Amino acid sequence: MDYANILVSIDHGDAAPDRIRLAGHLARRFEATLTGAAGHKVPVPLLVRDAYDAVAQEERNIADVRRILDAARALFERSAGTEIRTDWREALADPVTHFVERAREADLVVISRLGPDDEDPGPLAVPPGPVLMEAGRPVLVVPPRLMNLNAARIVVAWKDGPEARRSVTAALPFIRDADHVFVATVGANGEREGAGDVAAHLARHGAHVTVHLLDPTGRDGDEIVGFALRRDADLIVMGAYGHSRLREWMFGGVTRDLLDRSPLCCLMCH
Repeated sequence: MDYANILVSIDHGDAAPDRIRLAGHLARRFEATLTGAAGHKVPVPLLVRDAYDAVAQEERNIADVRRILDAARALFERSAGTEIRTDWREALADPVTHFVERAREADLVVISRLGPDDEDPGPLAVPPGPVLMEAGRPVLVVPPRLMNLNAARIVVAWKDGPEARRSVTAALPFIRDADHVFVATVGANGEREGAGDVAAHLARHGAHVTVHLLDPTGRDGDEIVGFALRRDADLIVMGAYGHSRLREWMFGGVTRDLLDRSPLCCLMCH
């Protein structure tokens, strides 16, 4: 596979310009179209006096939302860069619903990390959790203040399952170009099953790949991030929500850890 269309979420948070620049660099790298998307629901009229007042309020609300979306489009056009094909998709609709719908025409989806300590990007925000669950596309989660992704050294966080297998396939355009790929697995022997097999598979695609079995001394997410930082990697590839999303929300898990706190880009599939 290759990336012919990259979809990026647009909001008015401080992290948005860097995220758009990163997506623009990827579009140039893969000769892809970069599509920006933003949605905003029109507020319902409140405390209306009569039908005329309801219509007037709705018209004002639509105009306000249009101005917000126009500003988002201008930000996208300023930040995307030159020498790439771009497209724009906006809607008077819930931002997550609109973004998930637009993902049907994308090969890769780019969104921001949105952990509890990150800045609130406002009403156009698209949190990664619902997109991972609903979009059916590989999702690149980008931490704030990061405007480029070389992906020369990639960590594949392996735990055998359909989510991890899909993520490896989705990451092949990055993996083929990488200088080194580290297949890293944490946990009991049963959870490590297949690490050597997936490394051999990636080697057939031309990757320089090694296998690393990590001892679980703390939270698995911290182990993976710490390993990636020690190897100077800047991309983690992994399956998302191998457990149910409700369980991860209640008890925590690798997906939730990385969505909340990872300092590195994470390419995930559910």
